[in-house]
Amino acid sequence: MSLPAPLQSSSNAVFAQLSSVVSTSSSWSASLLGELESVLALCPFVGEVLVRDEGVLRQLPELLTTGDRAADYRKDLAVLLADCKDEANAMRCLRRFRNQEMVVIAWRDFLSKWNVEDSLHHLSELAEALIFESYQWLYQRCCHDWGTPVNAQGDPQPMLIIGMGKLGGGELNFSSDIDLIFTYPENGETVGARRAISNAQFFTRLGQHLIKMLDQQTVDGFCYRVDMRLRPFGESGPLVMSYAALEDYYQEQGRDWERYAMVKARVMGSEMYPQYQELRQMLRPFVFRRYIDFSAIQSLRRMKAMIRSEVRRRGLTNNIKLGAGGIREIEFIVQTFQLIRGGREPSLRQRGLLAALDGIESLELLDKADIRSLRSAYLFLRRVENLLQALHDQQTQTLPDQELDQQRLAYALACTDWDEVMGLIQQHMALVHLVFVNVIGEEEEESVPSVPEYFQELWDMSHQSEVVQQILESDLHMDDSESLISALKQFKHDLAKKTLGLRGREVLSHLMPKVFQAIFAHPDAQFGFTRVLALLNSVVTRTTYLELLDEHPAALTQLVKLCTASPMISEQLSRYPILLDELIDPQQLYNPIEPSEYRHELRDFLARIPEDDMEQQMEGLRQFKQICLLKIAAADIAGVLAVMKVSDHLTYLAEAIVEAVVHQAWLQMKEKYGEPNHLYERDGLGFAVIGYGKVGGWELGYNSDLDIVFLHDCPVTAYTDGKKEIDGRQFYLRLAQRIIHIFSTRTASGTLYEVDTRLRPSGVSGLLVSPVEAFAEYQAQEAWTWEHQALVRARMIFGDAELAAAFESTRHTILTLERNDEALRQDVITMRNKMREHLSAKKSGRFMLKQDVGGITDIEFLAQYLVLRFSYEYPKLTTWSDNVRIFESLAEQKVLSEEQALALTDAYTSMRNQIHRRNLLNQSADVSDDKFVEQRQRVEQVWQQWLG
Repeated sequence: MSLPAPLQSSSNAVFAQLSSVVSTSSSWSASLLGELESVLALCPFVGEVLVRDEGVLRQLPELLTTGDRAADYRKDLAVLLADCKDEANAMRCLRRFRNQEMVVIAWRDFLSKWNVEDSLHHLSELAEALIFESYQWLYQRCCHDWGTPVNAQGDPQPMLIIGMGKLGGGELNFSSDIDLIFTYPENGETVGARRAISNAQFFTRLGQHLIKMLDQQTVDGFCYRVDMRLRPFGESGPLVMSYAALEDYYQEQGRDWERYAMVKARVMGSEMYPQYQELRQMLRPFVFRRYIDFSAIQSLRRMKAMIRSEVRRRGLTNNIKLGAGGIREIEFIVQTFQLIRGGREPSLRQRGLLAALDGIESLELLDKADIRSLRSAYLFLRRVENLLQALHDQQTQTLPDQELDQQRLAYALACTDWDEVMGLIQQHMALVHLVFVNVIGEEEEESVPSVPEYFQELWDMSHQSEVVQQILESDLHMDDSESLISALKQFKHDLAKKTLGLRGREVLSHLMPKVFQAIFAHPDAQFGFTRVLALLNSVVTRTTYLELLDEHPAALTQLVKLCTASPMISEQLSRYPILLDELIDPQQLYNPIEPSEYRHELRDFLARIPEDDMEQQMEGLRQFKQICLLKIAAADIAGVLAVMKVSDHLTYLAEAIVEAVVHQAWLQMKEKYGEPNHLYERDGLGFAVIGYGKVGGWELGYNSDLDIVFLHDCPVTAYTDGKKEIDGRQFYLRLAQRIIHIFSTRTASGTLYEVDTRLRPSGVSGLLVSPVEAFAEYQAQEAWTWEHQALVRARMIFGDAELAAAFESTRHTILTLERNDEALRQDVITMRNKMREHLSAKKSGRFMLKQDVGGITDIEFLAQYLVLRFSYEYPKLTTWSDNVRIFESLAEQKVLSEEQALALTDAYTSMRNQIHRRNLLNQSADVSDDKFVEQRQRVEQVWQQWLG
């Protein structure tokens, strides 16, 4: 089958880079060249490796002649490592060996030179070779440096590396993380070095070096991302534990999911297997119960429900692993039989899925047709997964959106097109899901493990302060127990006054332990406790909201997370419980509207409200803003949005609302006065809103006001054409007043924005709406330097093309005026000192992020000064109104060095990000004086250079 044109083109581009090596080698046969052409078209990763490392390319014909390469992985790698004198060389050796062998595996995968079992076997053996030979190499050097670890009898102690998951099962993905657990047989001390250290210390150091050897990114890439979170106590636990400590943990604290994980556990290195048998025998009762254990079904069901919630939260569509009927469901089906009956049936104690599936078939635990469906789906989906990951050597199970990658997969799978690929995938997944439902059944999607008893006791005994204090201090390790006790007692006291009904009290009794568990799982529980209780107090009579939180643990988790992170959000949710509906679907909650779509979404939102119902239109504006702020803040808290993106969203939202407010006000004015007659000869409203400051600079925060100025281009001869005729300019004055009224009126949903119009010509004594020509004249003849500074951060946020052109012309003309540098410097410094004197409320030991030396205002003043100083010479400096792009422009024009521009940008965005964080916490914009020290110094250095 010939390559499609796009794939052929992709192949040709890479082949051209390799031709010099290939053409000079006699080992490339015509058929091998044809294969190379195909592989380069299908797998970009192979092309990248061959271009980067000519050595692999030269050896490739020989490498491809060996059928079972896995048998020699360890031997070949050991020879290479023997020549490495230090870790840097060893890491280079490991990565080049890994890349070389991965090219061979990818080659055979994409050309269907072997079956998927062969591929998984080679991938697993390669990982084991890299892990274990690295360990062997490091162990010798660590013994040389710190002595050899021994037990009480003087026997040398090894470190056993247990591979979990697919690595343990011999079914590793092409580009997978490796899940490891480190352990050693017995405690003791090292011998043979000047100073003995404990075995635990020795193996911890060894483990750290091993992780670095495999995981660290270098110019040659990395070997594997190493995940140690499956070890006892997870990330908070010791990196390495003795057999005895491991046994104690699993017997006393092991959880269901750890049983599930331990089924596939396998020690790396065949020579370590005899020593592992002792540990495996100790752990077998934990993994495989002697009796038939049907509780495994429920625990697996819970895990599946949590995975399903995670899929939805992360928006993982087209995921062949985690989606319904995906690889994970096949694993769960097999795991269910292993955990239920493995204690009695040795044939089910298999690490590999296919081997365990054979055991299920031989015991006739599933219909043969179901077995065939599962085996066929597993092999097909694992092949798709391998090809998908091999494309770019990336860990993913999400099918590609890019057409080129879709063509690559379709061709490799011998399908005519992508639709055929999707058809096969959906067919397999549908059959798997049917079996899954029959075996495991469906559960409430977001069910979670049972709540510890002390959370139930905390609720039941909340009237006994001593008991509550004991739980808070002993079980939950809370320092400030008095305030929490007081908040809980007040909540119970308030409940007694409310009419909840029997159902409401039952739901609340069931819900509250879950609420406590969610709150105290958060590191800032002391903040979340009072906020969540206050919120529940406001909604407790609405049983439907209690049921929502009780039945959707993900929604409860999001509620606690958001309330704990932000009193601003908790207050908003308390005031407007309708927003709780937004928590049900985390996928929507954590995916704000696309910035460019705010205008359209707001129009759709308001379209449900009659146009002439101004009161409901105003309420609708406020509700829309609240929903959007909640989503932006949720995405911000979750780390989905960077600080620049948060401000972009907040700014686009404000612009959409400004547009809607202008149109609402216009309709009201038009109803009363008609429209100014000069509009007959032009498009638009003849009215513009100019954004200054944060909205002008695309830098709005959660609590930002809108600094705006109104312009019009209405001639003095214009009049309105309505029943009540008025002067055209009077019409625009009243329009502006109406706009301010819509923004500032307090309705049931609060105010829309605080609006500040004092930056208009002549300030509060000037016209509320300026004709464009008067605005230009004022800027040229009367405006102070500080007003020109403000103009740097100004842009039109609403208006038609004619007004936009007029404003931009005025702004450009004013900013590019030739100025006396000394006078400009003095004006800027004077204004800066005046602002600091009036606005800086200095606190001892605190750095005021905005006003203190080296803070945000200094950075803004630097940008404004440099634009005013150099725009005459470099007119392109007037292009942007936001500080980040201004600094980029200053670097492009060589006014600032690139290093200075980056330093100012870093300081500016870092401090703004901190203000965002503190806004969410309703905290003032100051931090400890030891924060941002380096950034402040850099800002001061630039300030001294230009304004010192």
